[in-house]
Amino acid sequence: MTIGDAQREVRVVFLGGFAGQLVTSLLWFVSAALATWRSPRVGMVFIVLGGFFIFPLTQLLLSAMGRRPALSRENPLGQLATQIAFTIPLSLPLVVVAAMHHAHWFYPALMIVVGAHYLPFCFLYGMWEFSLLCGALVGGGVLIGLYGRDPFSLGGWSAAVVLLVFAFIGRARALRDLPVGKGGAP
Repeated sequence: MTIGDAQREVRVVFLGGFAGQLVTSLLWFVSAALATWRSPRVGMVFIVLGGFFIFPLTQLLLSAMGRRPALSRENPLGQLATQIAFTIPLSLPLVVVAAMHHAHWFYPALMIVVGAHYLPFCFLYGMWEFSLLCGALVGGGVLIGLYGRDPFSLGGWSAAVVLLVFAFIGRARALRDLPVGKGGAP
């Protein structure tokens, strides 16, 4: 399997990141809503704990869509995807320290961590669009961290919208790679 073939399989199986970003976006929306109407602490705990369920929920969504929820065993990029996924929980101590210093930095710091984790997706998926997602989340996190003090959940709402938009951008890109007449379910 060539690198191009491996990347194409990642794009097609995961629909350009559509299912994962849709699940992630929904978690950010719920977290922001909880932080807005319940308490910031509840919103923070929800997004941290909910983040551990993104991959299984993504696989469940792909299965519900009638799609294969995993890469073939021959695809060498599966290991890279796993390594990229672990960058977020390994970076959470930095988010916690930032929030301990200034509580309003929680969502901006998490936006920066999540955004940076999307940069290697450019290679994983073979899609330059992930560099825009990275830039939007990192840049948004920096700007909100520096200038956006209220509401507390501003970063949560912002990230949710950005992820939702990019879910559909990735889906549109991946649909161009589907073989004609395959019905969209490899």
